[in-house]
Amino acid sequence: MRIVCCYFSGTGNTKLACGELLKKLEEMGHSAVLFPIRKDAERPNLSDCDCLIIGYPVHGFNAPAPVLKFLKSLDKAQKKTPCYLVRTSGEPLKLNNASGISPKRILKKKGYVVYGEFHYVLPYNIIFRHSDGMAARMKLGMELRIPIDAEKIAHMQQFRVKNGPIRRFVSFACRIEHVAMPAIGKHYKVTEKCIGCGKCESVCPQKNIHLCDGKPTFGKSCVGCMGCAFSCPEDAIRPALFNGWKVNGAYSFDAPPATDDEVCNYCRRAYLRYFHEGEK
Repeated sequence: MRIVCCYFSGTGNTKLACGELLKKLEEMGHSAVLFPIRKDAERPNLSDCDCLIIGYPVHGFNAPAPVLKFLKSLDKAQKKTPCYLVRTSGEPLKLNNASGISPKRILKKKGYVVYGEFHYVLPYNIIFRHSDGMAARMKLGMELRIPIDAEKIAHMQQFRVKNGPIRRFVSFACRIEHVAMPAIGKHYKVTEKCIGCGKCESVCPQKNIHLCDGKPTFGKSCVGCMGCAFSCPEDAIRPALFNGWKVNGAYSFDAPPATDDEVCNYCRRAYLRYFHEGEK
């Protein structure tokens, strides 16, 4: 089976999850190809695709705008092609399931049949910084789920994720982010700590950042992925309204996984439920 996975990732969480999932599918004997959804990315050939996987981080209980734009640009499938959604988020709230509503609607119009959706919890790149122990346990939770999820894909299992009216309303209301972020992103700034290394420019999936006289300038295509602020080696980027929620620097997944007692108080019950489900 030829599997094509197209993913959007700002700080690497979704890339990590999709990469591990495809690695497992390859070990099972399937052909798996990974394509990033970026402005400068190569377009995937889906003509002989047996299964399509779409990966994305949850942005305000929605799929990021570039993902929706990418899906709308797809040619109509020549056959009813199975598709799975892979989403990542910093917390295991059921509200995140609503992020699949728009992708499923677009994919259906394009001739794809969404068989199921997978959700992996990985550490925040905005709001607050998790401990490395929490990050390690999140990664462990993902690794425990992936073999099971890969089996579901290999056997083309179908399962539904339902979203009631409350989830639909919250997702719809938060979609204002798609309109607001380009305006907010124009006001990102850098401090005197900026060394002009260009890391922010290279990591931006929207090609929204360009160096001018050795300093980054921010355009009108920001989607709030936080790749620039998260990846800056000098913590020099100030993301406007989100400066108080800024998270900078990669997590260490090599730390000892957090115990139940060390799980953060924020959404504590949801985290524990997610961890315990994966560890059964």
